[in-house]
Amino acid sequence: MAKNVKSQKTKWKESLGPVEDLESYVRADWWRNIFNANYLRTDGDVVEDETITRSEVDTFIGVLAPSEDSAILDLCCGQGRHALEFARRGFTSVFGLDRSHYLIVRARKINNQEGTNVTFKEGDARKLPFASDTFDHIIIAGNSFGYFESLQDDLKILSEVRRILKPGGKILLDVTDGDYMRKEFQPRSWEWIDKKYFVCRERSLSKDGERIISREVITHVKKGVIADQFYAERLYSGDSLRELFQQANFEDIEFHTEIRADSKRDQDLGMMARRLVVSAAVKKELTIIRRPDDERKTIAVLMGDPGKSDVVKPNANFDNDDFFTINELKKALTGITEYNFIYLNQHDKLLNELLKMKCKPDFVFNLCDEGFNNEASKELHIPSLLEVLNLPYTGGTPQCLAYCYDKSLVRGIAKEMDIPVPRAFIVKPEDTVFIELTLDFPVIVKPNFGDSSFGITQHNVCHDIQSLENAISQVRKKFGYNRPILVEQLLTGKDISVGIIGNPPESYLVLPVIEEDYSALPPDLPRICGYEAKWHSDSPYWKIKSVPANLPEETERFLIASCIKLFERLECRDYARFDWRLDANGTPRLLEANPNPGWCWDGHLAKMANFAGISYPEMLQKILKAGEERIATGDDGQGTTGAENSGAKCAQMVSNSLI
Repeated sequence: MAKNVKSQKTKWKESLGPVEDLESYVRADWWRNIFNANYLRTDGDVVEDETITRSEVDTFIGVLAPSEDSAILDLCCGQGRHALEFARRGFTSVFGLDRSHYLIVRARKINNQEGTNVTFKEGDARKLPFASDTFDHIIIAGNSFGYFESLQDDLKILSEVRRILKPGGKILLDVTDGDYMRKEFQPRSWEWIDKKYFVCRERSLSKDGERIISREVITHVKKGVIADQFYAERLYSGDSLRELFQQANFEDIEFHTEIRADSKRDQDLGMMARRLVVSAAVKKELTIIRRPDDERKTIAVLMGDPGKSDVVKPNANFDNDDFFTINELKKALTGITEYNFIYLNQHDKLLNELLKMKCKPDFVFNLCDEGFNNEASKELHIPSLLEVLNLPYTGGTPQCLAYCYDKSLVRGIAKEMDIPVPRAFIVKPEDTVFIELTLDFPVIVKPNFGDSSFGITQHNVCHDIQSLENAISQVRKKFGYNRPILVEQLLTGKDISVGIIGNPPESYLVLPVIEEDYSALPPDLPRICGYEAKWHSDSPYWKIKSVPANLPEETERFLIASCIKLFERLECRDYARFDWRLDANGTPRLLEANPNPGWCWDGHLAKMANFAGISYPEMLQKILKAGEERIATGDDGQGTTGAENSGAKCAQMVSNSLI
């Protein structure tokens, strides 16, 4: 099983062959995916050499002269080699942050093994998840600066660094000597990494002469080409660095001894060959945060309308179970004393109520997964309305919800990202006869649009043409579904769900991975978690349980890494769930992505949280905190912040009881 997952990482790839213009092949976000195991192979002669790391930290300490209790941030820390070395030397308040999930996982593993006390976070250096005036010293080492396409992005990094440095704090930047690289770069080179891998490199200057463009073709002697990748790094001279620091309002800019790497491999050192070391100081006043007397934020909880019909529900109406679920939610939120909650659920009056509020809530807890007027196709209408009203909210944007409502579209995005999906094809409403099937039986029939397993029952599993036609007919007649239908290869391996709370890459929690336990089902029933399992308490499918997934470590790592990539690519926010199934060989294949997944007390997300020792109220609080922190940074899709929408002192708010 592990071998099948591993093959996703090291499979043979076709090289592009000769390329005339390297720059035209560089993606603006090349840095998202390049810092992985291959990076540690190709650059390991420097970045994995403990002697080199110790020498560099000697230089940094000589420049900064930190005390043992200084708060130190290793920004763009990679696998944490400098941060860990600081901790080994007795520094007690060391942090590391990097954009690469792979490298941060590696850093945390080393940290745990060695018993050092470094805090590692994933995050974007342009938007740092730290409060103002936090650090005494920040280092950006090992040529980890100048990756972005725009010079303004580098300026954003320095502005963020200035914000989180204490008054009098210092930054140290260790970056390629741009003047040297322009003159001395090798247009072509190749070197053996070890006895199995070698790398061929091409380099050229960008058209404007401001960046060095590189291409690496990494080859395994038996597997062939495993990577053909392009990247670009900005070339800074001493003068341009001084100007950049001055633009970012740093003072006392000082250049120190150059760093010259001394690799044991002694081959192509590239950007690491000769580097400038520059420091600068922050002179500013301490940031003072004034808080209102009542610090509690006001949250508007927006939900489905119990007074309207809902075709997804068995009787097309809210029943006693729905009202019990709503009561459990309100009970859980009542225990979260740091917020004031109001409830909005009458959709005919929703716009007027939001407009008539005496002052805006700090943000909206969008739990209306039923959609506007309880129409699933209008789930995106709720965040659209909130954006028009300039109200920040939790959960997915309209674009995200539109993406994920279309199962076929999500499949296409996943395939483009090299994330495996089951084989499938689409049946349009006008299609009635199947002349040639592109899949082997058995297959499963699913409405391409929709959620809550609407239209998916045991009868959707088909073993021949006749049952396939019957299943499609039943979905159209019984469920009134007249849109495209997805016919998908039926997978027989474990049925897996992965939940994420937070916002990768800055701050997030991956909940324990779960699988469906079908052992209580009669042997003649197909092993699927469909409509009956969620809505029919008298069905054998009601006995399905969710249990912690028993997966090989490498399979679980692949699942989590893929879900984080999907979370970002699909523009999910604050929380999401991803459903997978293993095929007969144990390879995970994505079934669907669920932004704003079910929030109920007994739903999959709550079950995952429970396995992590997180209660239902705590789970809701974590979702709220994720949204609050994101909104506070201005990342709410509208350019507003919670501070600008403060509703903590509202004397009267419109409140609608759900019961």
